[in-house]
Amino acid sequence: MAEEKPKGPASYFPSIEKKYGRPISEWQALVRQACPAKHMELVAMLKTDHAMGHGHANAIVAHTLAEDKEKG
Repeated sequence: MAEEKPKGPASYFPSIEKKYGRPISEWQALVRQACPAKHMELVAMLKTDHAMGHGHANAIVAHTLAEDKEKG
């Protein structure tokens, strides 16, 4: 059976890693270090401090916050 392609924010991860040269785990660590903060504040931090595009920054933040919420 073929492997399922990622959906939602995670579908951006391969292009983010390729474009910015860092693994998603590093981006997630940066987001977690900046918490507690609002979603759009975290997006703005990635855009301003790391010259990341809005869609990529939003995908990382959304996925990270959702993952952390699931873990409790």
